[in-house]
Amino acid sequence: MFLIILMFFLQSYGHSVSQNVSRPNIVMVMSDAFDGRLSFDPGSKVVQLPYINYLRELGSTFLNAYTNSPICCPSRAAMWSGRFVHLTESWNNYKCLDANATTWMDELERNGYNTKMMGKMDYTSGSHSVSNRVEAWTRDVQFLLRQEGRPVSQLVGNMSTKRIMKEDWKNTDKATKWIHQMAARSQQPFALYLGLNLPHPYKTQSLGPTAGGSTFRTSPYWLTKVSSELVSIPKWLPMAAMHPVDYYSTFTKNCSGDFSEEEVRRIRVFYYAMCAEADAMLGQIISALRETGLLNNTVVMFTADHGELAMEHRQFYKMSMFEGSSHVPLLIMGPRLMSGLQVNQIVSLVDLYPTLLEIAGISAIGNLSGHSLLPLISKSSNISKKQHPNWVLSEYHGSNANASTYMFRIGQWKYIAYADGLSVPPQLFDLTLDKDELHNVILRFPEVQAHLDKLLRSIVDYPKVSTNVHLYNKKAFSAWRCSLGGNYSQVIANLRWHVDWQKDALAHEKAVDKWLSGSLETFYDYNKC
Repeated sequence: MFLIILMFFLQSYGHSVSQNVSRPNIVMVMSDAFDGRLSFDPGSKVVQLPYINYLRELGSTFLNAYTNSPICCPSRAAMWSGRFVHLTESWNNYKCLDANATTWMDELERNGYNTKMMGKMDYTSGSHSVSNRVEAWTRDVQFLLRQEGRPVSQLVGNMSTKRIMKEDWKNTDKATKWIHQMAARSQQPFALYLGLNLPHPYKTQSLGPTAGGSTFRTSPYWLTKVSSELVSIPKWLPMAAMHPVDYYSTFTKNCSGDFSEEEVRRIRVFYYAMCAEADAMLGQIISALRETGLLNNTVVMFTADHGELAMEHRQFYKMSMFEGSSHVPLLIMGPRLMSGLQVNQIVSLVDLYPTLLEIAGISAIGNLSGHSLLPLISKSSNISKKQHPNWVLSEYHGSNANASTYMFRIGQWKYIAYADGLSVPPQLFDLTLDKDELHNVILRFPEVQAHLDKLLRSIVDYPKVSTNVHLYNKKAFSAWRCSLGGNYSQVIANLRWHVDWQKDALAHEKAVDKWLSGSLETFYDYNKC
């Protein structure tokens, strides 16, 4: 009897080992606000990113990878769920996925992976500041208020100061320790996610507790990693020539004032230095995998939730469909995957869900928006060679943009539609001829606009979505205002826009009342308070 049990155990163990040999470990490092154009030439020449370059050389680099929404929470909701923003109704940094929503990590765990998530997750509803959500809800109100601190740079420490973003380093150390622990455990495959906050700008402490992140902070050590002479000064359109949504974004981001060339250069140099620090964290994870002998059987991914404008188009932050904001890095390295490959295919973050499941040998179920990237980068002939769509969709419904925005990227074209498609003029950029996106050619190519708008509407009924967001904003704001009772006037006057709001608080409150009264349903709800 003992021999029978022993034989059964050995057979089971052998089966488990053979399974794990074919099922690689998975490690994803996702940073925040990392400009994807830095992951390949010529952007990669501006700043030293040795570990991103390591992934480039030994893996595949996607040259045209995009966020599905250029802001933290909705973007991550799309990545974790594999579904477009309008399907999950992830409208802003406060409203994203339900806490019980199924993610690709859930599927990996359900199918035998040992899973661990560390650092910045930021894909479920209910987080971020009150200011952030109120600014999103009230974007249709007829006032124009600065909602951010003016972007600034800050030098700290000296040449020995390497750990500036301490929380990120703390999580990177934890992830490193976890990898070493996993190496000593069973043969069960593992999946590790590490979310970084860098190179997202830091909060500007001098502006008080409601301040947003407008400080680009680094040390002399990281500045040595940037080739300052290669840092470009972006061209700006005059404010009067801006698209109305871009004008609103520039003003609310507190970028409508004068900036010297040196100020702009310094912000950009500091941002690139922050990217170098994030790269070092990726490097520590890769080193841990190598030291433990796990690297050869681990798929490593590096990506970001969105980019950072870093003063392109007279803006910082994200919340825009311009390349600096919407273009993300995506590099994948691992067993049985191509090395040194540069992929031109246009892809987006929703593609990661089916890609990760296929890497793990799991059949994708449910109504996913994305498509596996494995056929584009795998050496194996066993991988399903389904053709990836030749377009991507990104959408934005949050703060610092006063209309729902829909970006459709296909071939050389980037088409951007707004609101109902009629009340706000669309934009069209030829990225082959106009990499700086300074020339809206919508009037020159009406047939292209008509074709792209038809394709976009076949994917999403965007006027209907815009209406739904508009109604949600009013209802959510009304509920919040009701919850404050007699404290409403004081609270709303002291959010991030307090400097401008308090210049004429009564007029601004009246503008909000007028906006709410445009919907009988929400006006009635408020009057029930």
